[in-house]
Amino acid sequence: MRSVMSGGDMDRALRRIAHEIVERNRGADDLVIVGIRTRGVPLAERLMDLLEEIEGSSVASGVLDIGMYRDDLDSRPRTVLGPTEVPIIDGKTIVLVDDVLYTGRTIRAALDALADLGRAAVVQLAVIVDRGHRELPIRADFVGKNLPTARAEHVTVRVAETDGEDGVWIDEPTPQEQGSAA
Repeated sequence: MRSVMSGGDMDRALRRIAHEIVERNRGADDLVIVGIRTRGVPLAERLMDLLEEIEGSSVASGVLDIGMYRDDLDSRPRTVLGPTEVPIIDGKTIVLVDDVLYTGRTIRAALDALADLGRAAVVQLAVIVDRGHRELPIRADFVGKNLPTARAEHVTVRVAETDGEDGVWIDEPTPQEQGSAA
């Protein structure tokens, strides 16, 4: 496993993203920061804290579980669904927060889940890592690090709140995975 972002790198990236969010939206009024379970939630909470520090006022936040909106339910192991707790989003600017943007399918599921909750004015996306390999026409508005990867590589984001440490690592593929990715 090779480290590509330290905890300090993640903190600096989140601070930069928070400033970019404020700049793009001309403040934090009408923002709702929504973390996608699992690691998007603590990252969203950190962004919310930074936005409140920058703007000096509270920012609404929420938690989104996309488990029932995934298009790969039959091919994934069953997971326990968590609650979705999102304030009223009608007319608000939503900043979806996740750890890694890869194929875009997780974000598509999140957009479907949000659409069931109301009609946002704008939906923006913030991620710590964009690793490429999109299968859908989805892009992040705010990116901590663009990280070119091979499809067979695994990107692991750890956050202190759930994993006991902050950082981003790449797991090199095994010889069997390299052969199947070719």
